[in-house]
Amino acid sequence: MDKIRVKLHIGGIDYYINTDENLEYTVALGEKIDKRMTEILRSNSLITVNQAAVLTSLELADELEKANVSADNFRTQISEYLLEATQAKNERDYYKRELERYKTEVSFKNDQINLFAGTKKQKEDEES
Repeated sequence: MDKIRVKLHIGGIDYYINTDENLEYTVALGEKIDKRMTEILRSNSLITVNQAAVLTSLELADELEKANVSADNFRTQISEYLLEATQAKNERDYYKRELERYKTEVSFKNDQINLFAGTKKQKEDEES
């Protein structure tokens, strides 16, 4: 992807950024930073633009760190759910095999019963 040159106005200063990101995304980031810095500057008239930039950076770094921790927690949770799902599938497959085994066993027993009943009836017919 070709780099684009983007003009951002942050904290009263124009910055020219070369980026691989698209224009709208880069401008939105610049606006977000500018808004944060403006809020910090308005909250305390003694804060310089450089101090506001550092405080904004700290706020954004804090948000990023919390988002990363949250994403890691979600990944861990999803991994646990996938493991549980795999275990449940294996258990289901085991019980399906057991059910088939029991069906086969019942069918075999029924055949034995029918054979025995047929032999018994044949003997009764012979005796009569």
